[in-house]
Amino acid sequence: MKPLVMIVEDEAPLATMLRYNLEKEGYRVCEAVDGEEALTVIAEANPDLVVLDWMLPVMSGIEVCRQLRRKPRTRDLPIIMVTARGEEGDKIRGLNTGADDYITKPFSLPELLARIKALLRRVQPAQAKGELTYEDISMDLTGHRVTRGGRSIHLGPTEFRLLQFLLQHPGCVFSREELLNAVWGPDIYVEPRTVDVHIRRLRKALNAGEEADLIRTVRAAGYALDVNPVGV
Repeated sequence: MKPLVMIVEDEAPLATMLRYNLEKEGYRVCEAVDGEEALTVIAEANPDLVVLDWMLPVMSGIEVCRQLRRKPRTRDLPIIMVTARGEEGDKIRGLNTGADDYITKPFSLPELLARIKALLRRVQPAQAKGELTYEDISMDLTGHRVTRGGRSIHLGPTEFRLLQFLLQHPGCVFSREELLNAVWGPDIYVEPRTVDVHIRRLRKALNAGEEADLIRTVRAAGYALDVNPVGV
């Protein structure tokens, strides 16, 4: 059965556009127009992922997210927060509340679809068993091992966490600050350029067999794990 994606959005034209494109991609779709309705529909429909607007009538998206994370049944439900609030502090607040990802309006539809696909990949059976894969890279989370094309890759703890995060979000571009927050943690102060150092180490380890470089540097944006060039 195709994944069920829930849209929680009070702007009717945007909700209609999202439904059309998600159904075109093969997803099943359900909707809610305010926070209280969202909690009711989620309890009844049990969606695989929620695209959640921050600014909603009756109950905000932040409060919806907070309540979902308190319930065992929805504690691990993938949530993408969608909002017009683009300040870094707002993004951090949304992620700290429990959102798995955050995208700012106006957004690129292909980017949103890529993020949805990446988050849904987390709950696939292979990942439930502790395995992440992308192209010829495989990460065994249980055994703490990484291979590429069958070749064993030796990584330090930070490079391992960095690769794990990128494997969980293939095709998505992350700034240095976003990587610092995800890999090092929001309460740890590290210079943003430290990310560059660990990216170089990760590249060196992954490409020791002269394979294609799957870590793309996107000028003025950040880094992505992507088989196709996304920047220069």
